[in-house]
Amino acid sequence: MIIGYDAKRIVCNKTGLGSYGRTLVNDIAGIVAPGTMLSLYAPDRGDDSLRRQITPRQNVRFVYPAAAVGAISKALWRTHGIVKDLARDGVKLFHGLSGELPAGIKSAGIKTVVTIHDVIFLRHPEWYSWLDRKIYAWKFRKTCREADRIIAISECTKRDVMLYGDVPADKIDVIYQSCGTRYKMRESEKKMQEVHTDYMLPERYIVNVGTIEERKNIILAVKAMRLLPEEISLVIVGKTTPYGEKVKRFVAANGLSRRIKFLHNVPADDLPAIYQMAEGCVYPSRYEGFGLPVIEAIQSGLPVVACTGSCLEEAGGNATLYVDPDDVYAMAEAMKKILKGAPARDERIEAGMQYIARFESTDVARKVLDVYKEVING
Repeated sequence: MIIGYDAKRIVCNKTGLGSYGRTLVNDIAGIVAPGTMLSLYAPDRGDDSLRRQITPRQNVRFVYPAAAVGAISKALWRTHGIVKDLARDGVKLFHGLSGELPAGIKSAGIKTVVTIHDVIFLRHPEWYSWLDRKIYAWKFRKTCREADRIIAISECTKRDVMLYGDVPADKIDVIYQSCGTRYKMRESEKKMQEVHTDYMLPERYIVNVGTIEERKNIILAVKAMRLLPEEISLVIVGKTTPYGEKVKRFVAANGLSRRIKFLHNVPADDLPAIYQMAEGCVYPSRYEGFGLPVIEAIQSGLPVVACTGSCLEEAGGNATLYVDPDDVYAMAEAMKKILKGAPARDERIEAGMQYIARFESTDVARKVLDVYKEVING
């Protein structure tokens, strides 16, 4: 049997969607029945370092379009032409890993599963352009109609899919995102010293990881830094946007430049060390489908502060501290509680590690395989 996957994010995306696909495929490949091939359909080879994160196995292969050369032709292949390749290869089931399915796949008789991570473009349309909202909404509703089965990565996302997609509850399976265990592996002292020197990291810092965009709300933590001890810094790791430039201007105008450090284009190999040398993690996002950096931070041995209002309570459990996404004073007090020496800090770390065990590796893969079997046999 051949199972096909939409692998664009696997080879192109360094963050949540890419991590989801790479971890899931690696885990499924290790436990799937003999004779099952996992075919990863990508418009091109993408980023070498990301593609290499797929463990080489005889039952995993990448498939690229034969003729697509430009950006437009690659996009058309992914949304239309891929169906011919799936049929040619004898794919029995196709998994859309990032919330969409190619046009014509239902009429081609190929069974489908789709993972929907969030519908933020419908819940918070103010963060998207008019055109993006229209395109995303059209794809979302079409996918909800045509998919044989939908996987939601949190109960929060399931509720949104039911509300905005008019999907019955019994068509949706909640399977939390698998996170692997990479961040639980302690980096060597040599590696951490190299990373500390290369990035000129402060001696004591709280870390934030994620795209620096309005939804992620890092300005809340930046404002809270004015209420924290002078020796504490904030290291913000992620791709910047116009919002990020706005945050940088606030930092400069408020005399925080010495205490707030921005890091962009950090290789995946360096990120575990940056986490592990921090005293805690802050993730003040207003809305997430899951919140992978919360899990990564807890795996790295850090206590976490996050915000209420979406699924982050599901990601971090009771061990994580949560505040209102507009309450600067509550954020400052919570950040103080995750610093070294703070009461109950070690207990929070231990409780967090126990909680996130539910997200790690093969349990998630086995649940997804159960969905595949239900779709194929149904």
